[in-house]
Amino acid sequence: MVPYTHKLPALEVLQSKILTQEELIKPLIFWRFKSQKIVFTNGCFDILHRGHIDYLAKASDMGAKLIVGVNSDASVKRLGKANSRPLQDEVTRAMIIASLHFVSAVILFDEDTPLELISFVKPEVLVKGADYDANDTNPQSKKYIVGSDIVRASGGEVRTLEYLEGFSTTNIEQKISKS
Repeated sequence: MVPYTHKLPALEVLQSKILTQEELIKPLIFWRFKSQKIVFTNGCFDILHRGHIDYLAKASDMGAKLIVGVNSDASVKRLGKANSRPLQDEVTRAMIIASLHFVSAVILFDEDTPLELISFVKPEVLVKGADYDANDTNPQSKKYIVGSDIVRASGGEVRTLEYLEGFSTTNIEQKISKS
């Protein structure tokens, strides 16, 4: 038995999971070559909480590789969240998501929606929270899942997950402001 002599520094491992679209090409090719089902989801992930962990863990169980799109700071501002949001910068939020062992890759996106990113990744499974409707085909509807048409057209599936009751960034922010 050969002794284990080298270990990558933990921060280097985390940083290696945060990729640009161009850097994601090789892992995508490799994962597809190995017939590993790719799951994609996205969000702001401003303050990581138990609801996020539950959601992301369940999303990762839907395939072999989980890619998480994280809204850039500018993208979060355009979403119309509270003026204080994002509470943490995009690099911090991406690093926190990358620290989860079941997340394979994290990619920041600056657009208002992850449509361009979904078109690029073409995941086998697209996942969103249950406040969306996986069957809604009207892009004008608030429940429509952006990119669902692209995923379905390439033979993939669109799924929703129930949120863990009582856990949200807004609830945490309100609780902090009251104390």
